[in-house]
Amino acid sequence: MSSAGAANPDSAISGSGWLKGWGQGLSQIFFQSNVWTALLILAAFVVADWRMALLVLIGCAGNTVAGRLLRADPSSVTAGLQGFCGALAGAATYSAIGGQWAAYPIALIGGALCAPVTWLVVALFTKTPLRVYGLPSTTAPFCIVATGILLSTEALHVSSGPSQTIDSAPLAFARSLLTNVSEVVLINNVWSGALILLGLFVAGWKVGLAGLLGSVVGSLCALAMGEALTETANGLAGYSGVLTAIALAVVFLKSNTVSWVLAVIGTVVTAVVTVFMHDLNAPTYTWPYILTTWVFLVIAHYIPAAKRP
Repeated sequence: MSSAGAANPDSAISGSGWLKGWGQGLSQIFFQSNVWTALLILAAFVVADWRMALLVLIGCAGNTVAGRLLRADPSSVTAGLQGFCGALAGAATYSAIGGQWAAYPIALIGGALCAPVTWLVVALFTKTPLRVYGLPSTTAPFCIVATGILLSTEALHVSSGPSQTIDSAPLAFARSLLTNVSEVVLINNVWSGALILLGLFVAGWKVGLAGLLGSVVGSLCALAMGEALTETANGLAGYSGVLTAIALAVVFLKSNTVSWVLAVIGTVVTAVVTVFMHDLNAPTYTWPYILTTWVFLVIAHYIPAAKRP
């Protein structure tokens, strides 16, 4: 976090800067600062439900403004780094209570709460002995806030839409390649997954390839471990692997042979963690990706060929 005050002209953010940060908060869900990727992700939300898209934008706005009020560096605001957890909190709000009127203030408050939670997680990794590992807060603030939203809105919960029942392993695998991608943002829709995957390739071919790799490995592991075909087909068993693969292959480690090998192994471990969390019946969100990536970044710290960018 920046310690610069609002009076410092260098800390001012123009209207276009705020707009850019608000938009790119969506692309930062997948670690990218790319307007076109953000627009494709927004389109994916609209395809799922326009109310969900609106809640995502509200959550992102709340996070972005609150992050700046906590003196986040202006460059991180315009890059969307102060918005992506709030965007996901908006998606989680819709997932829990749908588009009813109460969802909109909840998404705004949830998005705003992501800012102080992010500050706390960043403090944990920068002001303790853990700082040597340079661990990112990533989507942990979203998971914490989303769990709070889920538990505090029980009276407002709505039943989720019917999942497409699948009884064929090849069909489940094929469908999961796209739903794994869409379920990262709590959407069960192949067309939304296709739009997001396209957005990843727009951001960079390595990013798209890593996301696709994570989806393939995640689904293969889910099937090998006996996860229900319907759950696998709807992306619930493999979505965290998409994030793990991108994070380790091209984002938090310099892209080379070692980073891609770690990405594959990390995706396998993520699948195991996902199954374990499902067995606990705990709110999963992106915890399997987060926990696995943190552990692998600690391991990478001791591997000379695994370099940080």
